[in-house]
Amino acid sequence: MTKGECCSIFAGPALIIASCLIQVVLGYSYRNCIEVFLSQHTAFRCMHRQSKNITTFVEDLPPTAAILNISHNTLSEVPPSTFAHLQNLTHLNLDCNKISDIKEDAFNDLHHLKSLNLSSNNLTRFHPGTFKSLYTLTELFLSDNKLQSLPPTIFYGTIFLQTLIVRRNNFTNFSAVVESVTELTHLTRLDLSYNKLQSLENSANLPPSLQDLCLSNNELITLGCQPGFFSRICVLDLSNNPHLSSKDFKGLNLSEITFLHLQLTNVTVPELLKLAPSLNPAHVDFSGLNLGQKNNSMFRTLCWLLRNSSTDMHMMVLQLNGIQYLQNRLFFNCSNLTDSLDLSYNSLRSVGCLEFLEGQYWLQSITVEHNLLSELNSCNGESPSFHRLTEFNLQYNYIQRVNEFAFAHTPGLKTLKLNINSIAILHPKAFCHLTKLTTLRLDNNLLTYLYNDSFIDLHSLKTLNLRNNRISGIFKNTFQSLKSLIILDLGGNRITKFKEGAFTGLKSLTNIYLDNNRLTAIEIHSFAKLSSTLKVLDLQYNKIRYLTKRTTCPFANFSKLKDLKLDAQQPYGITLLPDAFFSGLRSLTYLSLRNNHISRFGSTTFDDLSSLQYLTLDNSGVGVKPLPPGIFKNLQNLTFLGTENMGIESFSEHVFGNLTSLNRLQLNQNVMSAIDPVVFEKLPNLTYLDLRNTPLTCTCHNSDLQNWTNTNQRVQIVYLYNMRCPDLSNSSFYNFDTKVCYLDIGVYLFVSTSNVVFLLTILPLLYVKLYWKLKYSYYVFRSWFGEQWRRLRDAEEECKYDAFISYNSADEEWVLKELVPNLEGKDSLLRLCLHHRDFEPGRYIVDNIVSAVYKSRKTVCVVSQHFLRSEWCSLEIQLASHLLFQELRDVLVLVFLEHIPERQISAYHRMRKVMLKKTYLQWPGSNCADPAQAQELFWVQLRRALWSSGSRGLADVEDRAGEEDTFMGEECQVNQPQTDNGRNLILL
Repeated sequence: MTKGECCSIFAGPALIIASCLIQVVLGYSYRNCIEVFLSQHTAFRCMHRQSKNITTFVEDLPPTAAILNISHNTLSEVPPSTFAHLQNLTHLNLDCNKISDIKEDAFNDLHHLKSLNLSSNNLTRFHPGTFKSLYTLTELFLSDNKLQSLPPTIFYGTIFLQTLIVRRNNFTNFSAVVESVTELTHLTRLDLSYNKLQSLENSANLPPSLQDLCLSNNELITLGCQPGFFSRICVLDLSNNPHLSSKDFKGLNLSEITFLHLQLTNVTVPELLKLAPSLNPAHVDFSGLNLGQKNNSMFRTLCWLLRNSSTDMHMMVLQLNGIQYLQNRLFFNCSNLTDSLDLSYNSLRSVGCLEFLEGQYWLQSITVEHNLLSELNSCNGESPSFHRLTEFNLQYNYIQRVNEFAFAHTPGLKTLKLNINSIAILHPKAFCHLTKLTTLRLDNNLLTYLYNDSFIDLHSLKTLNLRNNRISGIFKNTFQSLKSLIILDLGGNRITKFKEGAFTGLKSLTNIYLDNNRLTAIEIHSFAKLSSTLKVLDLQYNKIRYLTKRTTCPFANFSKLKDLKLDAQQPYGITLLPDAFFSGLRSLTYLSLRNNHISRFGSTTFDDLSSLQYLTLDNSGVGVKPLPPGIFKNLQNLTFLGTENMGIESFSEHVFGNLTSLNRLQLNQNVMSAIDPVVFEKLPNLTYLDLRNTPLTCTCHNSDLQNWTNTNQRVQIVYLYNMRCPDLSNSSFYNFDTKVCYLDIGVYLFVSTSNVVFLLTILPLLYVKLYWKLKYSYYVFRSWFGEQWRRLRDAEEECKYDAFISYNSADEEWVLKELVPNLEGKDSLLRLCLHHRDFEPGRYIVDNIVSAVYKSRKTVCVVSQHFLRSEWCSLEIQLASHLLFQELRDVLVLVFLEHIPERQISAYHRMRKVMLKKTYLQWPGSNCADPAQAQELFWVQLRRALWSSGSRGLADVEDRAGEEDTFMGEECQVNQPQTDNGRNLILL
């Protein structure tokens, strides 16, 4: 069935059930979806589209689709059997729409679906059978809707459901929810947070498989549940229910609880542990329980209770307790902490040298985020040492100063986080003794200077983050001790240059980030020490700029560099790329040059990047500038090319033809109006093509491209059906009319062959029947033609005048006193035709002019300024030039009485054409060396011109002219036409 063809659906022979118009498009593209790159027709994104009908999203998707994301649209309903042809779907996202109605049979055919997301819609209810066919569903997300209840039989078909998230709805009846999920024998997680539950009273039991129950941020006044209701629950979250008190837990079986969240409730720890003896206190999150009150007495009570439980604490969480200070040896009597202690979100102003943790020498991690710390003290005295502590997190405080030996009491640290503070003073010996440290974060502080011995003991350090400080320079030997460092992040500082030797000692460095600094050039001597190991170099958002194409190649020795970013140099971008700029980068696989304003790319710019796989040039062009042929000739390994908004005007194989490994090409927002699809055929691995917002014209120039986009099955054209015709309103590129672009070869062959057959048939008949008659007619025609030729020749010889003189009345004095006496006097045989003398009285002037031109062998135009402005003179020269150009009769002679500028003559196209073809005469001026002799020669040349088509006295005229040719001066010569014309030179 072809495009636009009418089709019918048959239920039996000759029985038409229905008819429809189906537009079958075989191209590899989708109306509202994009196939995820390299997903092999299994994953699709259909986000941020205009359509409100879900059918337009799924109707053209292949049945192999397994992952489908239709989030962030404006869908309002899901009709029955919407996904009937997508029976292989395993993950379906419909979140962030406006869906208010899901028909009962909407998901009937999705027997392999495992995850369904319906969050952030307008759902208020479900039909009881909505999920009845989802036998394999394991995850269901219904958050951020307006649900008040669930039908009791809603999950009867989803027997393998494991995760049910219904956060932020309007549930008030907990018993109804439990009744709907009680048969889900595989359910392990149920999230009912941010609803309006006031009690947990119920008439059914939770599924025995349920382990994680979240009821936070409800309106619980009491629990009201049976003692064994939570007997199998491992993780129970009751936080942010301020009305809950300790007595609500009386008698409950909480023996299986491994983590209990009670933050921002009215529960007190001692009373809770007394009323619920089955609860292991080591499994309680003590956040938000006001333990910071009464001079740490609550802590001491807590420690006593924990110690009596005879259970080691793996983790203690004490967030949001309002703790302002911690007494020494506060945790001494607590049970042993073997894993972590979290003191975040309190009001601590100092942690000293961790004296409050004395006795807890097995602790491995401590977190003190979001407090009020302002300084880290020196700890090189008799402070207790915590050799097992490997992680210390102090981020999100107000630390301004780090003193010497601030971490001498934690020599075993491997990770230290001091980021997002206000550190301006970092003592050179602050990190002494941290020989095992591997990760140090100092980003987002106020550091301006780094000392040579700031990192002297950090021999094991592998990651150093100094991003977003105020460092303006790196001096010699700053990092000399960091022989194991792999990643160095200096982005977001104020660095203008590096001193020689700044990177000395970085023998293992592979990644360096220098983006968002103030570097103006890439200095070879600065990076010389890194050339043998560096693999990632980030120089985005600096001020690198070159003013000449000749410069020393900055990457000559970077043979191992794989990733180079040079995006968005400020303020104008890299406007000029020097010659061989990327020379030496033989291993580079990733290059980004986005958001620059490169005026011109050379054909050899990327010649040395033979290993390059990813290249993005988005927004790096200046205006409409073509890419030079051969620019990508050596990039046979390139798989991704981004050229968005590059001003590319044409797409040719001379530019892109060598990209044999390319599989993703971004050409969107360029200015191409036509593309030859042959180029795409020469990219054998291309599978993804983006042509959005490109003004491709809907004309015959793109008929082949349209045919290719509609038939190719190899290359996905992103949103092909949304590409509009810029020159045709309300038309799309994929279906504009191309019938007029193709010749009907059959018709032309029929016409030509039928004519040949007709001639081969009629010619023998004519020869047999009309041979003698045709022969007689030929001889009669030849006789008639000869007679006409003789009459024409005799008419030329019988002209009444030798020359018709065309002149303006203002020049009449020169004609009567000079021209007439010299041409008709002195025994001359010439006869002239003059206006005042020879025009027939009473006849129209136009008729007189026509008669004079045609009855004269020559027409002499006396050209002056007055002549050029005369309408009658214009008519006369037009008539004469007609005889010259149309009838090929040599009848026109131009005589210039005065010098007329070239630019003035160019306005008279007919005269200019004559001057280019014919020789013309110039009346000798007074500046000639011998005016008398020059004028005599002028009259000889004029007579020769008038006698050129006759025979009377010609020999005498030529002999006389030969005697006087030598008297012509520089200003008194016959002017030749601008093109060599040997015939004219001989005539004149």
